[in-house]
Amino acid sequence: MRVPLGFRAKAKAYFALTKPRVIELLLVTTLPTMIFAGRSFPDIWLILATMIGGAFAAGSAGAFNCYIDRDIDKVMHRTSNRPLVTGAVSPREALVFSWTLGIIAIAILWFGANPLAGLLGALAIFFYVVIYTLVLKRRTAQNIVWGGAAGCMPVLIAWAAVTNTVQWPAVILFMVIFLWTPPHYWPLSMRYSEDYTAAKVPMLGAVAGARIVSVQVVLYAWAMVVCSLLMIPLGHAGIVYTAVAVGAGVWFLVQAHQLHSTAQHNTVTNKGAMKVFHGSISYLTLLFLALAVDPFIGLPLMG
Repeated sequence: MRVPLGFRAKAKAYFALTKPRVIELLLVTTLPTMIFAGRSFPDIWLILATMIGGAFAAGSAGAFNCYIDRDIDKVMHRTSNRPLVTGAVSPREALVFSWTLGIIAIAILWFGANPLAGLLGALAIFFYVVIYTLVLKRRTAQNIVWGGAAGCMPVLIAWAAVTNTVQWPAVILFMVIFLWTPPHYWPLSMRYSEDYTAAKVPMLGAVAGARIVSVQVVLYAWAMVVCSLLMIPLGHAGIVYTAVAVGAGVWFLVQAHQLHSTAQHNTVTNKGAMKVFHGSISYLTLLFLALAVDPFIGLPLMG
């Protein structure tokens, strides 16, 4: 007979269901987008509503994902300690928690920001849970490409929260994250390819050789960096954003090409793949930090 968990252990298990590391990454893009959209620091209550609502939406999607994928999580070493695998949370508890968190998230975004932000929050949850987790993940090696669109939604939500509309700069930022997702995740799938093979999940890093994966990483990295530079003419980004977009972009492209070079010589290591994975996080963080600082410098490159 399973011994009931104490309140702290149970709360920790529920928190783990939300995939907090993913939420952290999503929130990194939210506040800078809000600042850039308003060209100033937004109202604190609007920030709180957008950040909390966005975090709850991402947490709901993550919890739904854990519920749906609990069978393959048992097989994969990387996910074997998730609450539904260990039994810390039952499937029914996880499902109720997922729905509750999602409804609260949409309500916070709808009433705390505006209805458009709420609708985009609902779309983000739907895309991650239905399009990615249920439809794509187990069927195609391109799963993370199209499913990754859910991770791009926070910038649209943030922009909509401030302006009550979605404009071209928001679309560009959406595309930057969309193009960033493959070179971010595919090196990780290379590192854990045995896990994905055992779970029969056709992640590109598991079903294709390092040479093929590295070529894709380089191509997406180049497209991402070029796309980020569109913020200069179309988003009226200034000197700070431009300098960081170019500098960080070149730095990440070097890492991507290094991965490709080692792949061509069949010398790719787990350490090398993870270097690109961690580098992608640093790149995105620097880019959006620059986006947040840029409006306060007041040095646009273009009119």
